[in-house]
Amino acid sequence: MAKTKYIFNEKTLAYEELKYTPAQKAFRFFLFLIVALAFSVVLVFLSFTFFNSPKERMQAREIAQYKLQYEMMNKKLDKLQKLMDELAYRDDNIYRVIFEAEPVPKDVREAGFGGVDRYSELEGYSNSRLLIETAKKLDKLTSEIYVQSKSFDEVYKMARNKEKMLAGIPAIQPVKNLDLKRISSYYGYRIDPIYKVKKFHAGVDFSAPKGTPIYATGNGKVIKVRRSRRGYGNSIEIDHGYGYHTFYAHLSKFIVKRGEKVTRGQLIGYVGNSGKSTAPHLHYEIRKNGRTVNPIYYFFNDLTPEEYNRMLELSKLPSQSLD
Repeated sequence: MAKTKYIFNEKTLAYEELKYTPAQKAFRFFLFLIVALAFSVVLVFLSFTFFNSPKERMQAREIAQYKLQYEMMNKKLDKLQKLMDELAYRDDNIYRVIFEAEPVPKDVREAGFGGVDRYSELEGYSNSRLLIETAKKLDKLTSEIYVQSKSFDEVYKMARNKEKMLAGIPAIQPVKNLDLKRISSYYGYRIDPIYKVKKFHAGVDFSAPKGTPIYATGNGKVIKVRRSRRGYGNSIEIDHGYGYHTFYAHLSKFIVKRGEKVTRGQLIGYVGNSGKSTAPHLHYEIRKNGRTVNPIYYFFNDLTPEEYNRMLELSKLPSQSLD
């Protein structure tokens, strides 16, 4: 039951019951609603600002768990990356070395993905940095695994063709040189016989009488047979596969023709004095992936360790080339 309110009437000097007009009652009611609404808004604002609802607390726990899982995933990705780096190192420095293959270029192994907008859909979140870093690591690892897989496929093919590869690698001397005295000039800087200045000699010179037999140093295919009175004179080039080529110059006569397949030890021509040559000899080169290499490193099939060491010592002595 509502309490009755009274007010003191100064004219009658008596207390009279307080009565409101309908307009006053309506004003007071709306004033009460406005105050109550304002109080409610302030209460709700304070509640949502400084206090979390049960649902929000649950979501916050889930987000924390997701963040923890992402951090753990990043640590696992880092471990996998180290393992991938170790596999790549072994591939380049062990497996591919065994099979005389060039290492996979670094820019191929670390090939990137897409453009700058690839990760734009992950931006704008509170944990965007973590999400983007994880996505980048996954993309990088995926790319490297693909490249490594292709490399292992190549190594597997080389392993299956190991016997064929060993037969193709130049491994003997192109002329009979039992006493090791026929090599008159070795690989490296030598005195040019005509200009008398030091020039790089890209092969070895075997001094031998005209008509001395010349043999293919590995299985392969003849790709060039050239007759010339200049430079290297009459010459033969053989492609042995696996990046190996051999070159024979200053010949007097050919026994093979272009496109012919040859085997190690097969007669291909005879020593001569053609082209820019000061005496009968054979100029012999080995090229690996388009670059010349020292041929004496490939005479292992017909030399004993003692003979090989003696040849290494002889190669250090100053000499003059014959072409």
